[in-house]
Parts: sequence; C-alpha cells; structure tokens
Amino acid sequence: MDSGDTAFMLIATALVMLMTPGLALFYGGLVRSKNVLATMMQSFICLGVVSILWVVFGYSLAFGPDTGGVIGGLDWAFLRSVGTEPGPYAATIPHLVFSAFQLMFAIITPALITGAFAERMKFSGFLLFTVLWTTLVYFPVCHWVWGGGWLGKLGALDFAGGTVIHINSGVAALASALVVGKRRGYRKEPFQPHSLPLTVLGAGLLWFGWFGFNAGSALTAGAVAGVAFFNTQVATGAAAVAWITAEWIKIGKPTTLGAASGAVAGLVAVTPAAGFVGPVPALVIGLLAGFFCYGAVLAKEKLGYDDALDVVGIHGVGGLWGALATGLFASTVYNAAGADGLFYGNPKQLLIQAVGALAAIVYSFVLSWVLLKVTGAVTGLRVPEEDEVQGLDQTQHSETGYVL
Repeated sequence: MDSGDTAFMLIATALVMLMTPGLALFYGGLVRSKNVLATMMQSFICLGVVSILWVVFGYSLAFGPDTGGVIGGLDWAFLRSVGTEPGPYAATIPHLVFSAFQLMFAIITPALITGAFAERMKFSGFLLFTVLWTTLVYFPVCHWVWGGGWLGKLGALDFAGGTVIHINSGVAALASALVVGKRRGYRKEPFQPHSLPLTVLGAGLLWFGWFGFNAGSALTAGAVAGVAFFNTQVATGAAAVAWITAEWIKIGKPTTLGAASGAVAGLVAVTPAAGFVGPVPALVIGLLAGFFCYGAVLAKEKLGYDDALDVVGIHGVGGLWGALATGLFASTVYNAAGADGLFYGNPKQLLIQAVGALAAIVYSFVLSWVLLKVTGAVTGLRVPEEDEVQGLDQTQHSETGYVL
C-alpha cells in the first residue's frame, strides 16, 4: 500500500466525477432554453443511477473473476471482498479506491449518449434505457478490455477508455438517433444553442477533469501518469486549433463552439493512447482529431440523421481514430507495460486495435438498437409532439431553467 498513490487516485477519482456535471453544462448550453434542465438532468442523474448498479452487481460484472472472456461473475456483487486492501488491478491502492475510480467512468459513459436524443426523449424511457444499456453493454465491453476479458487477452490497448467509453457511447448514440428519430422541425427551423458560455464552461470542466481521467488511469503517481497528463494537454489544445482552422476555411470564421468542440474531440482521441505514446504523436493525434471530427459533424448533415449534440462525430469518430492511432504510435519507451505500434515495428498492434474497435462497434450498435426497441415497448421513447413544442423542462420536470 502506498499513501502517495492512494492520495493521487482519490484526487483523480474526484476529477473524473466532476466531468459528469461538466458534461451536463456542456450539453445544457447547446440545447434550446426550454430544454436546458431536462438535458442537464439526464447527465446528472447518472451519478445516482449508475452508482447503485455498480454496488449491486456492476463492478462485479465489469471487473469480477472472468467468465469465458466475456463477463465477470457475481463473486463481488454488493462489493463482497472489495475492501481496504489492494486488489488484483492495482497493487498500491485500496481495492475500494480502484472501484470508485472505475465507477466514475461507468457514470459518464451513458451520460455521453444523451446528447444524441436531446430535446425529445421521455425521462422514464431514458432511465430504463440507461439501466439496460449500462448493464448489458457497458459492463461487458469494460470487462472485455480491462477486466480480464478476451480483448485484453488479445492485447488490445485502451489506456483510459477510447473503446470502452467513447466508441461504445458514440455507436450507441448513432443507434439512438436513428431509433428515436429526428426532432420536430429538424432542418425546417433553427436549433441554436441557447448559452454558449455555459457550453464553454462545461468544456473547461471536462478538460480539467480529463487529467484525472487519463493520468489517473496509470493507477500510480509515477512516470506513466506524467506522460498521460502531458499528452492530454497537448492533444486537446492541438485539436481545438485544428477544428477552428477547419471551420475558418469552410465558413470563413472561427467559432467559440468550434474551439470547445475541438477540445473535446482531442480529449476523446488521446484517451486510449495517453499513457502509451510520446508527446509528438499525441500532438499529431490531436491535430488530426480536430479535422476528422469536424468532417464527421459536417457529414451528419449529408447523411440526414439527427444526432442533436454531435456525439457520433466527436465521441464515436474521435474514439475510433484514437484507438487506431494507438496501434500506430504506441511505444514501450513510454510504457513498458504496453506494446509497440506500427511505426515502431509492430504492425500486428494496429490489427489488434482494429479488431477491438470493430467488436465494440458491432456489439454496441446491435444491443443498443434492441434495448431502445425494448424501452420503447415498455415506457415509450419520445415525448408527445405538444410536449416537445412546449419543452421538456416543463413537461417532464415542471421546472423552468430561467425566470427573467
């Protein structure tokens, strides 16, 4: 047991927790004022719902003793045997601290999906879908990669969640946008963000919290944490610059929304690679993420699906690029526990990364589609048209975001 590592991980865990309220602000500013509270609520309440699932069976399914490479058993249900001594995943911190850290990852992942169906989904439907999706999609994929499952055994590298969190949620967001359908008036009336300052504040909190997300994934206050911390900064800054450069070329002006969106794209893309690559590759990953994700957001308009807050373009595409980039740029110089990528003489790693990404894409899309249909049959997915016109703050929660 190491008190320094434990203190570091407690701080990192708190930083990751802050990301979910940050996400609520980021998403809340992007919707119309009549939906700001409903949108923020969908992220915020995940702090409660997923915490309950985690204690009862979630941690055990995600990280418990492996069953066939697919899922953990129920040996650790209700956190049995998860106490103050070190566990199998981190030798110098209490097992319970590791569980708390991973809980914050589990909380924010379903919250990310909510941006796809913002302004039109019933709160009851959202709750049921979140419980089902977290249980049947997030926990298994998490186990595959980090809990002793088949992808981890295959050698897939995912330092802090490119596949487990971002590809997983991005693909679920695409399924959600397709199944739930477009917002009333989509492409016929303007859908302007009601508070970009709120969104920029949210992006800043995400950026701040992401240092815990990535550096904390080293699980010790050592050299790898330092590499991940630095890479997080440079990739994010590069992506923000790349995004506004792309839109400056495309529309003639750089925007604040573009800078915030680019920063999040950079955070997403560097996440799987953060502790496996050097600073220059991290810079390249961020720069290309800004361009790729901006292009993906533009492509949404041509493809015609209504991903309200661009979860697919930023998290899905950014996560995919990051996962593949890890297979290109990973180097054991920076992390002896990782592997070398294509550019360091190991082309097999890129193939492994592609297999992991493809497995997550197929599994998440199919299961998300099925679970959305089940949710629709049980609670319904969409609010009635008149409720959508009035706004979800009033019709779902009997509240008003602003009294002016």
